[in-house]
Amino acid sequence: AMPKDMTIYPPRPPIVTIMGHVDHGKTTLLDTLRKSSVAAGEVGGITQHIGAFSVSLPSQKTITFLDTPGHAAFSAMRARGANVTDIVVLVVAADDGVMPQTLEAIKHAKNAGVPIIVAINKIDKHDADSRKVRDSLMRHGIELEEVGGDTQCVEISALTGKGLDTLEETIITLAELNDYCAEVDIEAEGVIIESQIEKGKGNVATVLVKRGTLKQGDIIVAGTSWCKVRMMSDDKGQSLKQAPPGTPVKVMGWRETPSTGDEVLQATDEELAKTVVANRQRKIEREKQIKDLEIINEKRRQQYPTMPSPPSSNTVIKPDDDQIKELRVVVKGDVSGSIEAIVDSLDSIGNEEVHVSVVDFGVGDISESDVQMAAAAQGAILGFNVKVDKRASSLAQVEHVEIMCYNIIYKLLDDIKNKLSKMLPPVLETVVSGEATVLQVFQINVKNREFRPVAGSLESLKHLKQDVTEAKKGLECGISFDGFTDFKEGDLVQSIVVKEVPRTL
Repeated sequence: AMPKDMTIYPPRPPIVTIMGHVDHGKTTLLDTLRKSSVAAGEVGGITQHIGAFSVSLPSQKTITFLDTPGHAAFSAMRARGANVTDIVVLVVAADDGVMPQTLEAIKHAKNAGVPIIVAINKIDKHDADSRKVRDSLMRHGIELEEVGGDTQCVEISALTGKGLDTLEETIITLAELNDYCAEVDIEAEGVIIESQIEKGKGNVATVLVKRGTLKQGDIIVAGTSWCKVRMMSDDKGQSLKQAPPGTPVKVMGWRETPSTGDEVLQATDEELAKTVVANRQRKIEREKQIKDLEIINEKRRQQYPTMPSPPSSNTVIKPDDDQIKELRVVVKGDVSGSIEAIVDSLDSIGNEEVHVSVVDFGVGDISESDVQMAAAAQGAILGFNVKVDKRASSLAQVEHVEIMCYNIIYKLLDDIKNKLSKMLPPVLETVVSGEATVLQVFQINVKNREFRPVAGSLESLKHLKQDVTEAKKGLECGISFDGFTDFKEGDLVQSIVVKEVPRTL
């Protein structure tokens, strides 16, 4: 349990997430801050990317920045109860203003109850208009300090570094106001920021310590994985023996790769860690069996609608499976944070006619077992920042499994949207391709004094005495209708074509 008064404990670094619209300079700002986190003259600079990094300021204060892959990962972590962020820095481009993803970031921050600092970026551009940005933010419910609100606004250039010291000071001031403190002398607690498999290091995960101190040799549990901390390093690649609260560390020694947002708890010994993980795995297995059973029962109800349904207060009859088309996919990525963001985004694409079903997902390169999984599900494989091993590639050709690899999330999502659009049944549109008016009805001698009225069908088409295949606008022609004789002068004849019009999501 959390103590009532945290202020009696030592202060910890504030944890900051940078959010904003794509192309507004979020990545540039993170890169510039990362570079400033490496002491001047340090050889080699940044040696690794660990999903979070700490910046030490001249005032000896420290800020920890989370390098999340996007808004989807931020909300996925929150959905798991991992409220890691203390402050959100909202990046808005001075030459572009408030955009859809800016509003999305505001919504995420407000839902999380996290204070916002606005960073108006690209202030050095000739068409920068910070006044317009401020007005637009206020229209969208951001109460800026300059008009009596409590949200501070800082003008910066992520590219040149202008205003970054002011931004850092603003973060520290807000942190001091909020008194972020944590116990250092208890068992470690934290959260997984990301995880991956690294050559020569095995399963690796970035842990952000929230309370207590994580030490080398400690036993920790996260989700359905446990770890004896074999080695820890910071974002500069330097080895650490211990990590106090607010510190992001890369931890080696995991049995499996844990997932982004998993809570990290210290266990007293290996035996306890193994028991906790086994219990959690059993619980997941049980929940999966219950879910599978519900799906089987639902299918039975649809096949035999007259069978009595088992009593249930919340039975939801889904649309007939035959009408819903699924694009089944196996997702592989380099880090768990990106995979979570992709899986979350894939869930939101589609409608009641077509949707994406993620059959399986995991960290690491695309292997033969991924191809077998996709083949069994009659689906495709989506890779993000990963390679395809040779055996997997040849098996995919044999099994006719499509492998799509990307390094930009938006491109991946656009391609999936297009694939789903092609799966939508087309709209049938009726188009009138020709019109004619019956001017006069003739009785034509067909054979042996058998007469038949002719105006026009498309059994035969005559112009004067000649058989023709088409009659252009303004021409008169004779048409005989197959099996229809009930026409009169003045009737309108139309020829109709039914066209298939493709749809998009």
